Amino acid sequence: MHPTSSTLPLNAPVERELSLRAVSTGIVLGILLTPSNVYAGLKIGWSFNMSIIALLVGYGIWQGLASRSVGRLPWTLHESNINQTVASAAASIISGGLVAPIPAYTLLTGQQLDAIPMVAWVFSVSFLGIWIAWYLRPSLLNDKALKFPEGMATLETLLHIYNHGHEAATRLKVLLSAALLSGVAKGVDTFMWAIPRWSPTAQLERLTFTADPSLLLVGFGAIIGIRVGLTLLLGALLAWGGLAPWLLAQGLVRLPPGSSGPQFAALVEWLLWPGVSLMVCSTLASLAIRLWALHRSTKAGGGAIWTTPKAGPATGSLLAIVLVVSLQVLLFGINPWMALLTIPLAICLAAVAARVVGATGIPPIGAIGQLSQLSFGIVAPGQVPINLMSANTAGGSAGQCTDLMNDFKVGRAIGATPRKQLIAQTLGIFVGSIVGVLAYLALIPDPQAMLLSEEWPAPAVATWKAVAQTLTLGLDSLSASIRWAIFIGGLVGLLLGVLDSVLPAHRARYLPSTAALGLAFVLPASVSLMMALGAVLTWLVSCRWPTLTERFAITAAAGLIAGESITGVGASLWQMLGNG
Repeated sequence: MHPTSSTLPLNAPVERELSLRAVSTGIVLGILLTPSNVYAGLKIGWSFNMSIIALLVGYGIWQGLASRSVGRLPWTLHESNINQTVASAAASIISGGLVAPIPAYTLLTGQQLDAIPMVAWVFSVSFLGIWIAWYLRPSLLNDKALKFPEGMATLETLLHIYNHGHEAATRLKVLLSAALLSGVAKGVDTFMWAIPRWSPTAQLERLTFTADPSLLLVGFGAIIGIRVGLTLLLGALLAWGGLAPWLLAQGLVRLPPGSSGPQFAALVEWLLWPGVSLMVCSTLASLAIRLWALHRSTKAGGGAIWTTPKAGPATGSLLAIVLVVSLQVLLFGINPWMALLTIPLAICLAAVAARVVGATGIPPIGAIGQLSQLSFGIVAPGQVPINLMSANTAGGSAGQCTDLMNDFKVGRAIGATPRKQLIAQTLGIFVGSIVGVLAYLALIPDPQAMLLSEEWPAPAVATWKAVAQTLTLGLDSLSASIRWAIFIGGLVGLLLGVLDSVLPAHRARYLPSTAALGLAFVLPASVSLMMALGAVLTWLVSCRWPTLTERFAITAAAGLIAGESITGVGASLWQMLGNG
């Protein structure tokens, strides 16, 4: 049963909204949840929207207290909205570059930003995205063609827990139980007894086909669905079961003498090129087709794909521009005029991303980042800082812009105050920048030695690094076999990206997921296998008990992800303090 206005009026008067407890709850949840996305981003290149977790936990705590204490004010619908806005803004901070361009910059230049400059940089690109969303808000929310599916899912959950409080309590128990199970498993594996990484043969172990005892991977598998899960399995078999043995037999990849165990680092240096080429070409082709379709549908409806934003408070947007430009000059030595050029590009690409999210619910942050890299590769060829960090401005702005646009969609439906949502989002990115940077530095104290390894595959870092490397050094710097792999991977990606966008939905769902297929070339086979296992198990349960899966699958999966990642960050901090 879906909530209706008869059970909970959407236009009810706002009693309490930007209250101290709503903001504080969002900040505390943001502090707890941000490291989860940093951890997951470095492990598998994907992150999780934390809005629904924040809604469930905030409601469970404050409604529970209100029901047990006489005179305690109830936790309002609008306070819940502010709480999830702050928490999700903090957790989405990884779009500011923490799991992609910033580590790629360190790998290519050998320069690692200190904590405070890194916090300032991540905050500044995210802050710019917030103001872009503020100015786009009137035109995008008034466009009936843009449904903002992710925002509507959050709205439905918000209304559901207020109309069915008992259901919210049950989901919260499932979430916490799954988190506890995952956290305990990670703690045992790290501190007490290393759970065996079993493999059928030494040859398969060398090719990374091992059983990874990670419940986080099973959780992500449950979320991504059967199509993406099976594509990861196909990609792992193709890359690590087919190509990798051929590379070794042909002598195109040579392993260190006397090497044993998984040889991820040596093999991924070759395999990442066709994988990255496939992902980049498919996402850019798909983005171009979606934008053209949006343009045609908007034109047919008598609208305009770009409308001039209405005037608003200029101080915040000017501050964001000054911050982004000056930090590019001070931290990365980028020419001031080149730094200024990033602003109009960031605004245009963030607006593109917001429209795509509004129409499809899929944030094209990876595509936006690579499009920016290609743009700056043409404008300033051969310059790594510009290619990575100027493109980071567009990618980071687009990430926060799309996150806030989803929140604005929810806010408009329940009569929230946009200005207060803007304040909540700003507080969220401020907290997220600090916590995210500290989590990144705790997990990866030495990026040169730790990243692009079996423990930290960091596929997004591999993608940004590969694109920057190619644009800087040129394709001639790569071996002939890698150039052929890039060409074939790009061709397959282009074909799949076009087919995925033009075929009817009922036929396109039988195609492999291009993002997952490319990702399987950059991840160890063990990671793809565990995510595929999670997807298959969830699909089998949904075939037998569809209602149960609909109610609890995402909640349980979120718990598995949060439990292991929070424990993993805590374990890294503990070990770092112990070594210190």
